Amino acid sequence: MNESVTSNPKQLLAEVFGFSDFRDGQEEIVNAILQGKNALAIMPTGGGKSLCFQLPALCQDGVTVVISPLIALMRDQVRALRSVGIVAGSLTSGNSEEETEEVFQALEEGRLKLLYIAPERLANPGTLRLLRKVNTRLIAVDEAHCVSQWGHDFRPDYLRIGDLRRALNVPLAAFTATADAETRDEIVARLFDDQSPEIFLRGFDRPNLHLSFAPKNNPRQQVLKFAAARKGQSGIVYCSSRAKTETLAQALRDEGHLAISYHAGMERDDRKQAEIRFQREDGLIVCATIAFGMGIDKPDIRWVAHADLPKSVESYYQEIGRAGRDGAPADTLTLYGADDIRLQRSRIDEGLAPSERKEADHARLNALLGLAEARRCRRRVLLRYFGDEVTGCDNCDLCANPPELFDGTVAVRKALSAILRTGEYYGAGHLIDILLGKTTDKIVGRQHDQLPTFGVGKEYDLRQWQGIFRQMMGYDLIRPDMERHGALRMTPAARPILRDEQTIELRKDTIVKGTAKGARRQATVKALVTEEDEPLLSALKAKRRALADTINAPAYVVFPDSTLIAMATSKPRNLDDFAGLAGVGAVKLKRYGKAFLEVINGAIEELHPARQKLAGKTSGGIFDRLQQAQLELAKGPEGHDKLMSCSNNTLAKIAELQPDTIAAMERIQGMGPLKGARFGEAFLSVLKSV
Repeated sequence: MNESVTSNPKQLLAEVFGFSDFRDGQEEIVNAILQGKNALAIMPTGGGKSLCFQLPALCQDGVTVVISPLIALMRDQVRALRSVGIVAGSLTSGNSEEETEEVFQALEEGRLKLLYIAPERLANPGTLRLLRKVNTRLIAVDEAHCVSQWGHDFRPDYLRIGDLRRALNVPLAAFTATADAETRDEIVARLFDDQSPEIFLRGFDRPNLHLSFAPKNNPRQQVLKFAAARKGQSGIVYCSSRAKTETLAQALRDEGHLAISYHAGMERDDRKQAEIRFQREDGLIVCATIAFGMGIDKPDIRWVAHADLPKSVESYYQEIGRAGRDGAPADTLTLYGADDIRLQRSRIDEGLAPSERKEADHARLNALLGLAEARRCRRRVLLRYFGDEVTGCDNCDLCANPPELFDGTVAVRKALSAILRTGEYYGAGHLIDILLGKTTDKIVGRQHDQLPTFGVGKEYDLRQWQGIFRQMMGYDLIRPDMERHGALRMTPAARPILRDEQTIELRKDTIVKGTAKGARRQATVKALVTEEDEPLLSALKAKRRALADTINAPAYVVFPDSTLIAMATSKPRNLDDFAGLAGVGAVKLKRYGKAFLEVINGAIEELHPARQKLAGKTSGGIFDRLQQAQLELAKGPEGHDKLMSCSNNTLAKIAELQPDTIAAMERIQGMGPLKGARFGEAFLSVLKSV
């Protein structure tokens, strides 16, 4: 054990924290840290991660620096430590002057044992000088998955932690409840370099949490019903938007619940007051965006509901982990629908991440759909995602009420065949039209009505096929291809099914026929573009955001949404088409036309600047015809004369001025009598035909 150890950890565990023994895995982690080893610990929420670095801090001299992502989390832990007589403090933007002065005084006097800071503080050069001065002995990283771009909440300033460890030359202990194998690998690479940490993987199972999912069917009423059955209990409702947090909180209050909203758009004092209320008031419900929860160490949250689908299995696990931290039974409910999936896909597509990360994010979303549409024990599906296993459950909706299953091999093979026969270039909407035998303009124009798969899926309706495609994504048989604007392509897992080497089960309850009422309701929330064009619109928005960032301006300064919708709908092929869109003027055509056309069509033909100026004008078409006429006469009518041509600038002038005689044409700069004699009649013929 390190020579600086001054107390027995097990004795301190009892004397300071009041526990007679360690929880599973804690003692091994504490001992590794006290031996000066680097450590990475993956432990379930509520498993006692904080004690694993707080206890070593008491056992050795100097300061333990804790890097944590949220002010609320730091405040909670500092308050808890101070309540047991440990001198701890935080340096955050939320501090008062008095609080900051108190922390510095405790550091100066050598009394402070744990100093909490946000990762953003590492950008300040003064932080390193301070940490060297106060004899830092250990760096503890809470919510370490934030260091990973694949993780739950990527925070770029977390990337400075590795530099800090090297500069201070002290051990580092990283903790998280949410890290799949890929995220773990990246944490190790970014934080520890070649000094491989000792890894502690303590399982992900939270057997006290009841897991349930349900397709959206009047989601507000579903949330209200779920809360009504648990009236008087503290709960969290996670929502995808700020507005929804407020409307749901009001709906809950109307039903007699104590409920408040919480989101990042609130004033800082209002957020702080909401956190205090949730900590102190029994039975309070918080309707919140994901800005809430990571910093709330409230042990008796009895339920968590997702009014909207989270973005990944990691996010889901992190958020439901707020419930039942005391080990007592707690309930979870996650609602999901087609709009949720579409929203999450678009957020991935519109992001500025590289294509390989988007590919991985779509795979993660597929994994979440697989959890939502699981056929047997939901807990087993969840834990297998993290590389864990469970022998028994009896605490999820599927174990309590197993769904009706059917052999979906034929249906899935038909869908895969449609994808394959159309070259993996189309989204679900077009593929379903093929399977249903619809003679849309697109299908007829591309001769997809001649495919063997045309009309072979009429045993299912549109909504049922949507459910089948959704379950295929859950199996990770198909993924959107970012290079093809979200067109579905097959993964290797699909090949055995397509070759009739493997069967597949589907859930019947998630593809039931929709009622007429349901169909009308879906029509009222119709997207601004068709489902087929949504991936392209997302890609256009991502390009707009990138261009706006380069000029430090709002996105609408580049183009308003209406123009992007027109691009996605009409799909202009060239600058002439692009110039015809509403909202595209000469300056924006020149500045942005090529960039957006490349998103729509890939590589485009380079145009001479003189031709670009005529884009979208009648004179542009005249220029093209003049250029063709010139090409045909370049060596004279018989093809034996001396080569002669006009410059593009000259052709542009002729196209713009449209002279009505050869003499007038010859006066244009770059023309002259010789070229007038060679091309004059042909050029006049072009001009007269306009």
